[in-house]
Amino acid sequence: MKKIIDSETIPIKLWLDDMEEGALQQAKNLANLPFAFHHIAVMPDAHFGFGMPIGGILAADDVIIPNAVGVDIGCGMCGVKTSAAHIDTRTLKSIMQSIRKSVPLGFKHHKKKLPHDFMPPLETESLPIVSSEYDNARTQLGTLGGGNHFIEIQQGTDDSIWFMIHSGSRNIGYRVANHYNKLAISLNRNWKNPVPPSWQLAYLPMDDDTGQSYYREMTYCVSFAEANRARMQKQVEHAFLEQLPDITFAQPINIAHNYAAAELHFGKRVYVHRKGATRAQASDTGIIPGSQGNVSFIVQGKSNPDSFSSCSHGAGRKMGRKQAQRQLDLTTERSRLEREGILHSLRGKKDLDEAPGAYKNIEEVIDNQKDLIDVVDILRPLAVIKG
Repeated sequence: MKKIIDSETIPIKLWLDDMEEGALQQAKNLANLPFAFHHIAVMPDAHFGFGMPIGGILAADDVIIPNAVGVDIGCGMCGVKTSAAHIDTRTLKSIMQSIRKSVPLGFKHHKKKLPHDFMPPLETESLPIVSSEYDNARTQLGTLGGGNHFIEIQQGTDDSIWFMIHSGSRNIGYRVANHYNKLAISLNRNWKNPVPPSWQLAYLPMDDDTGQSYYREMTYCVSFAEANRARMQKQVEHAFLEQLPDITFAQPINIAHNYAAAELHFGKRVYVHRKGATRAQASDTGIIPGSQGNVSFIVQGKSNPDSFSSCSHGAGRKMGRKQAQRQLDLTTERSRLEREGILHSLRGKKDLDEAPGAYKNIEEVIDNQKDLIDVVDILRPLAVIKG
């Protein structure tokens, strides 16, 4: 931990030296919520978000906040180690081409609905928004999405080839998040909630049907996001097998970093909101990806109570998307990736929002949280597909 701010109702524990003013104010807003419990934790990759900083952890007493989870419910990482210890450029390009053919990117989805067996089990009577989006979701299972979502092929410190997938719950999570955030705003207005609407932290009580309904639907979206990554995992494995028929794959690491969960902390059962944060209990193997062109880390949690057993979910942005597109130089960013021999996805100026220069230094981010995680492996990027 780097510092503690004790000027608010409860302390704010920070794992970074400097924090942008907007994100810091959001952390202070969290610390002044009447139902915030014990302290607020802010990870080293933190930056400004909607209502709550990305990289923040909030433990809440008997309430849940849709905006403290976000619109991409269950977004997370899947990482798989392969038996291959070397891969040449020609083979790598063929694998990437096959992935692009089998995994829809950006706003694209499958033309046909995938079988029901691929989807998490559905309880129609208790999941109204999920039920209304279920059939559409069957065309989006196994699709990457856009923004900072990616598929990356990497090489570990023992030369083993890995692949990694970053994706979430697609439109079904977005619909659930928006529905319940709007409901929370309306209810809070009727209740004359003292939390200012400008904070964007409208809540739902967990002793009420509204909170329980959101929790059920959010939990389904977390399961859907995990199934989405698992489906893409199979497609990527198939792409490898087409080129390397004897290759085998280790058990996947498949984890979320946008969700809320009932957990026991400091002797109390609370709802821990992790928005751009990864659970890091001693039993947890986690993934902290770098930006395009930088190394990623496989880590083991340390169950540090100060972070509510959490760690960062990535490098974290140091520039907003529009700012990166305005300020970064395409030739410089492309040259950096090409010098490293990385098959990258920087095609034009619009792609600069996902350039390495838009992100924080991942080594510093890892160094700032040595009390939260142990590094198990470091993965060097070889090729990247962006949504």
